[in-house]
Amino acid sequence: MMPADTNKTQLKSWLLLILLSLIWGSSFILIKKSLLVFSPGEVGAFRIVAAGLVMLPLAMPLLKTLNRRQVTYLSIIGMVGSFIPSFLFAKAQTQLPSSLTGVLNALTPLMVVLIGAWLFGSFISRRNALGLFIAFLGVGILVLYQTESGWDILSGINFYAFFVLAATVCYGFNVNIIKFKLAELKPLAITAISLMMVLPLASIYLFAYTQFSFKLVHVPGAWLPALYIATLGIVGTAIALLIFNTMVKLVSPVFASTVTYLIPVVAIGWGVWDGESLLPWHFVGIAAVIAGVWVGNRRPKPLKT
Repeated sequence: MMPADTNKTQLKSWLLLILLSLIWGSSFILIKKSLLVFSPGEVGAFRIVAAGLVMLPLAMPLLKTLNRRQVTYLSIIGMVGSFIPSFLFAKAQTQLPSSLTGVLNALTPLMVVLIGAWLFGSFISRRNALGLFIAFLGVGILVLYQTESGWDILSGINFYAFFVLAATVCYGFNVNIIKFKLAELKPLAITAISLMMVLPLASIYLFAYTQFSFKLVHVPGAWLPALYIATLGIVGTAIALLIFNTMVKLVSPVFASTVTYLIPVVAIGWGVWDGESLLPWHFVGIAAVIAGVWVGNRRPKPLKT
């Protein structure tokens, strides 16, 4: 590759990285605004419906090329990679600031390491273990320190943070299943078909078991929060995954994973803009989470020969 082509590729990669950070980092404030009208279940279900409908035209032709084993794993991926986390994040943000939710989401790479070592035989190094320890110290600070009452270990635990942790565990399963069970499939096929597999379930729940349609028609101003959710699904789920896959092809998964550290910055920025209160101990916890993720995922430099 010529130097000019290399520079062009690097510039494109950085632009995509910034764009992806803005998209995923903005997801949490969109959830927060959507919850002003819709329930967590409605937010989660409509997000999946929007993403699934966008990817449906791409998924239908690809489905014919799959065998039963692949379809089974893609159904699991649809659940743990998209469906369940969409509900968990919405539920968490009923009692958790969007900025802190974005920070806790940064634990995803460490959950990938943990679950890979636990169920798939991956190696967990001392560096991984140290990163996990530092990150979970940060989580402990964010969970135990309350804006109103300060340190309140017995009664001040914000249990809604565990919904976010559960979502990162789901993502950990998702990545490892893709890596070890569906390595032969292209990222576009995995994304499109997994979303298609959970689309019927989300649609049935949304329109048969919630008041989403009623609110959309009868609640004044409901169309704007609905637009926020649709943006979450179309841009924050479907398009963002395509951008991420493009980055992986342009450069490397290591560079693409840099987005993990930028998402909390964007989420915190939106939270502060929206009037969320962050105290000094919160910033200590945030720094510990990001530092732990960095330590746990940093690759050692190769030895010089």
